[in-house]
Amino acid sequence: MNAEHVPRRVVVTGGCGFIGANLVRHLLASDPGLHICNIDLLTYAGNRQSTQDLESGGRYEFVRADIADETAMEQVFSDWRPDTVIHLAAESHVDRSIDGPKVFVHTNVQGTLVLLEAARAVWKGRTDVRFHHVSTDEVFGSLADGGRFSETTPYDPSSPYSASKAASDHLVRAWGRTYGLPYTISNCSNNYGPYQVPEKLIPLVLLRALRGEPLPVYGTGANVRDWLYVEDHCEAIDRIVRFATSGTTWLVGGSNERTNLDMVRAVCAGLDRLQPKSDGTYDQLITFVADRPGHDFRYAIDASRLERDLGWRAKHSLETGLERTIRWYLDHRAWTDAIVSGDYRQERLGLIGGTDV
Repeated sequence: MNAEHVPRRVVVTGGCGFIGANLVRHLLASDPGLHICNIDLLTYAGNRQSTQDLESGGRYEFVRADIADETAMEQVFSDWRPDTVIHLAAESHVDRSIDGPKVFVHTNVQGTLVLLEAARAVWKGRTDVRFHHVSTDEVFGSLADGGRFSETTPYDPSSPYSASKAASDHLVRAWGRTYGLPYTISNCSNNYGPYQVPEKLIPLVLLRALRGEPLPVYGTGANVRDWLYVEDHCEAIDRIVRFATSGTTWLVGGSNERTNLDMVRAVCAGLDRLQPKSDGTYDQLITFVADRPGHDFRYAIDASRLERDLGWRAKHSLETGLERTIRWYLDHRAWTDAIVSGDYRQERLGLIGGTDV
């Protein structure tokens, strides 16, 4: 397979976040000729410790800045002269978007607009460049029991978060069609793995369980998500950036559908094996709470096009990925302690208490 695009100077936005930190590490490890500038504002979900060890290697630079700051982005793009942008920076928590939607529009919509314009100004019509936008399956809304999302599924966002991501997807496509900006887009299912901030389901359950605290689950826990180990997602992004034709959209999923309750129980079972309680089992801590507004029932991804056309396939089963994830959190308690001692203290995040996925 011949590469459509060969990245050499890459701007990654949100590279101190969960997926971003894993992606930065993946790109640097897999291509010794690649250099990365990581732009991150270091909000509560960004942790510089996740990539700080890379700063002395000569191929990685960190810039603390707001992607919606036009002057700052123009300066970074002018100084760095990237040939590739991989845009992950986003406000991503549904509960937070219900309580405070304005910041989601600011970062996810206005920030994407600023980045597109900064790239367009520097690239000046070049075609040997690539703007890759990382999005979510939540833009498609909710599925019934049957069917899966595909690249042709109509958009139907349910929350301020998913609406802001849908808007940013449309902006990227519009800049491609109107200005000829070379772009690709990927929409992925729920990620899990190392470096994930503990507002999300798996690390939240892990940390609360280890402290013997209640494990809140929305409603009956019957909502279904498709789970993807983050390293598999990073490999998919890399393949799309290098081998996908400009102007295309790709869905990335792990083909690992589980109910929220099943996932909580799986985390509890993993902890029972790896760090058992002195009395009883962790699933005894599960507590059901009132559901949140607009809680989509089911997400599921059809990633067959990505598998067929670009040769990507998830390498980790849910069982192997979850075990690696639990072990990582058990081995990196200093990392999680630093996060929960800062702005995020695992408080109720939205209008309804519970875990967000």
